[in-house]
Parts: sequence; C-alpha cells; structure tokens
Amino acid sequence: MWTVVYIATNRTQAEAMKKLLSDEGILANIRPAGVSMQGDGMCELMVLESEADEAHAILYQLVVR
Repeated sequence: MWTVVYIATNRTQAEAMKKLLSDEGILANIRPAGVSMQGDGMCELMVLESEADEAHAILYQLVVR
C-alpha cells in the first residue's frame, strides 16, 4: 500500500525528492494534492508503506542540511 511521506509545494520540488529517493533505492510516486489536478500546485510524495520510515529518514537529512 502507498503512503504519503511528504507534501511538496510544487511539482518541481516533488520530482527532485522523488529522484533523491529513487537514487537511494526507494520506489516513489507523485500525485497532485488537493482539488486542482492541473498546474504546478502542491503534490503528494508517496512510497510503499514498508519503506516509509527509511524515506522519512532520507527526507529529514535533506531538510536538515
């Protein structure tokens, strides 16, 4: 099952985080968040539930730097 680990402010940020997770071997997916399905709005970054803890740790390191 997929679980949301981060809500990015725009698609560009979401794609960058998805690549970071992918480089670490974590399968990630992006979907638009909220009502608007078009444009460059907020996006949910999702990973498999079994990899959520590892994904959070990787994203935390990115934010803390």
